[in-house]
Amino acid sequence: MDLRKMAEWIPDAAGFFYPRRCPVCQEAVEQQGSRICGICRTKLSYVRQPFCQKCGKPLLLEEQEYCRDCRRKRHRFERGRAPLVYDRIMKSSIAAFKYGGRREYAAFYAEEILRRCAKDMSGWQGEVFVPIPLHPSRRRKRGFNQAELLARELSRRCGIPTDAGLLTRVKKTKAQKELNDQERLTNLKDAFSVRKGSVPYQNIILVDDIYTTGSTVDAAADALKEKGARKVYFVCICVGNGN
Repeated sequence: MDLRKMAEWIPDAAGFFYPRRCPVCQEAVEQQGSRICGICRTKLSYVRQPFCQKCGKPLLLEEQEYCRDCRRKRHRFERGRAPLVYDRIMKSSIAAFKYGGRREYAAFYAEEILRRCAKDMSGWQGEVFVPIPLHPSRRRKRGFNQAELLARELSRRCGIPTDAGLLTRVKKTKAQKELNDQERLTNLKDAFSVRKGSVPYQNIILVDDIYTTGSTVDAAADALKEKGARKVYFVCICVGNGN
């Protein structure tokens, strides 16, 4: 399968029967059938070259190959990509997605991932999307797992299946944004477990909403590799800056 064709998303008719909400301004999209207002798209900060060849964070200098985090840390994943920079606009958008009931934003985010990252993803030969799981108590409170919604939207567009039951979060962790680097590692130690006896895939693409230091992806990748996965990649909506 040529995964570069993933950027050609499957159109649906839903937007023609009721107004979609723009993931940037949160208002009804100005153009019928679109997922984002034209003017709002110009406000998005896309990840452009140069970016880290490990985690995909944007870099300032062309001669740089890796971001500061990836230069000093040995990650458990192979590579990762995201289309957007986690700035003020995307912080508000993802908050509405996760906490404001805007589940429909997952379709827009999936399209942006495929539009901007399909070329890199095509070389990974991913067999399955595995969403980063929430702890059961947090999922009950929120009502859904945003990473699973995103993974299923990606699957619908490119044909790679989603296995949302492969990985489970067995430890109720604190919010990563409240912790420093060392606390993040301790917080996520033994946080994930493989539900099945072994992992039935060689190449896995993890799916999450935001990538910052990589602690969550590393912990998930570690759990998967311990049970037989050979290579683990990730895609997410946003990454922080790499400098």
